[in-house]
Amino acid sequence: MKFLLSQGALLNASTLVSLVAGSPLEANKDLVERGTPQAPNGYAPAAVDCPSTRPSIRQGDTLSQNEVNWLPLRRNATIPAMQDLLRRIDIPDFSSDEYMNQVRNNVSALPNIGLAISGGGYRAMLNGAGALAAWDNRTTNATGQGQLGGLLQASTYLSALSGGGWLVGSLYMNNFTTVETTMNQQLPEPNNIWQTQNSILAGPPDGPSFFDYYSNVFGSIEGKDVNYDTSITDYWGRMLSFQLVNAVDGGPAYTFSSIANDAEFSVGNAPLPLIVADGRTPGETLIPTNTTIFEFSPWELGSFDQSLSGFVPLEFTGSNFSAGQLPQNESCVRGFDNAGFVMGTSSSLFNQFLLQLDRAPQAIPDFLVSAVGSLLTGLGEDNNDIADWTPNPFYGYNPSANRGANSRRLTLVDGGEDLQNVPYHPLIQNQRNVDVIFSIDSSADTTSSWPDGASIVATYQRSLDPIANGTSFPAVPDNKTFINLGLQDRPTFFGCDSSNYTEPVPLVVYIPNHPYSYMSNLSTFALSVNISERNAVINNGYNVVTMGNGTRDTEWPICMGCAILQRSMERTSTPIPEACNQCFARYCWDGTVNSTAPAPYEPTFVGQAINVADSAGNAAGLRGSGAVALTVLVGFWIVLL
Repeated sequence: MKFLLSQGALLNASTLVSLVAGSPLEANKDLVERGTPQAPNGYAPAAVDCPSTRPSIRQGDTLSQNEVNWLPLRRNATIPAMQDLLRRIDIPDFSSDEYMNQVRNNVSALPNIGLAISGGGYRAMLNGAGALAAWDNRTTNATGQGQLGGLLQASTYLSALSGGGWLVGSLYMNNFTTVETTMNQQLPEPNNIWQTQNSILAGPPDGPSFFDYYSNVFGSIEGKDVNYDTSITDYWGRMLSFQLVNAVDGGPAYTFSSIANDAEFSVGNAPLPLIVADGRTPGETLIPTNTTIFEFSPWELGSFDQSLSGFVPLEFTGSNFSAGQLPQNESCVRGFDNAGFVMGTSSSLFNQFLLQLDRAPQAIPDFLVSAVGSLLTGLGEDNNDIADWTPNPFYGYNPSANRGANSRRLTLVDGGEDLQNVPYHPLIQNQRNVDVIFSIDSSADTTSSWPDGASIVATYQRSLDPIANGTSFPAVPDNKTFINLGLQDRPTFFGCDSSNYTEPVPLVVYIPNHPYSYMSNLSTFALSVNISERNAVINNGYNVVTMGNGTRDTEWPICMGCAILQRSMERTSTPIPEACNQCFARYCWDGTVNSTAPAPYEPTFVGQAINVADSAGNAAGLRGSGAVALTVLVGFWIVLL
């Protein structure tokens, strides 16, 4: 029995049992080889010979030359996938083949697609995995009539943060393998990843013994600590690496910048991955919406925001830059951008424990809440609840605008701590000219860990602030309106009428997490998920983006196709097909606002629920619980002590 079923079907319990029992699924054997470890000294950064042109900081008002050179390769690769997808979607009274043949040689007319995967721990990783599986033309049955397989291959950009960054980073560090392959553990033994049944604090079952696990984690960080400041995120990132990079030793030498040299990525056969983190001023606990937003690409780390407007070559972070240059008496350093450290930086959730203590259930003793609060406050005051990217590569750079120009330290935190838990920011940069953003929101905005639009609201509000540097974002209502109008229950399009905006604005397709076949509202702080539940959440994510394989709306694939083409058709003055007008009437937000206080949000199933039996130590039932946050933090702190 296959994991992903044909149009009109929902995964049932018997199918799930078959899947969990290990039924074989097809896998693309050409895409399961692991990436290459390129750090010169394992986890510890080390001096290397500098290239003939010494690395420097570039201004952040343009795209990098690497991205400019890569884009034509990627655009060419997206055309056949987009053409095949649109042909299968088959918009009535519209020849997509004829249209694509007209625009394929005109980069300004060709649709430019971005995907965004939100944060939210394992909940976001697994829900996002279901979305990518549905959008991947390598997934079994995802290229049937009306299916959406190929959207991933047709996209230029793929942004993520926190738990979404675990998903994206893990797939790319394993040579852009498929979700389906990863679920069925078809990576070369014994390097299986996503072994979520064991706590991140204990290590994967196919990995080293408990003692060897911690010896590896602590030993590798001790090597880095000789010459560099380390933080709690170093431990967090190393532990994540055993789940996401390599179950044997956590891939201590795997760097995020190594993706740039991957054979598939370098020729444009995969979207550009962009991982988001927030800048944090020392001493801050609440991260303001006007904080500097950083992005990691395989080539660079930096920000387009006017509060920095600069990028450093990611490969050479750890080098002692000053005023935008690497002085002649300073060595080039490589290996600082460990893949787990990058993913850990984007998911350094420790501040979030503190911010959510006020949600702790009444059953939690006040003394325990107070004790953990004091512990976390101490972490914050010592600036240890951050990811330390010291020495600050932007020291002395752009001092008239750069808030951190006078600091030797660069400290980053979870990319969702400014409330922008869906990483729209990299995709709304004017230089990237993204037409449509398909965004997956797995945020825990409500008390029961479902999204209510708070993330997209925060991005819209920030777009009105000068720090946004002219980026444009469509208007959205407040999150109370989201609940009152049911916009958190189903996909919604924002920015449909571009004539309402004076600057180019992408069409945003907002797709919130919702229970179709499983209550996928796992706690952000769950550190283990048993395999059956893992698969159920992934299946639910597949249903979310396909609307139950079309059972909720048989014309949903057509509406997705219309969203892909809408901005392109506007630029080419192509009449909008009537089927698309009907889609926009059904899914576009019409400007209505209802800001009255909504009732508590408790969604109900759309399709048939999967019955997944809990097993000891898994995350089932941990739905936004403050107890989870306290237990996890205490356990983690005991381990570090």
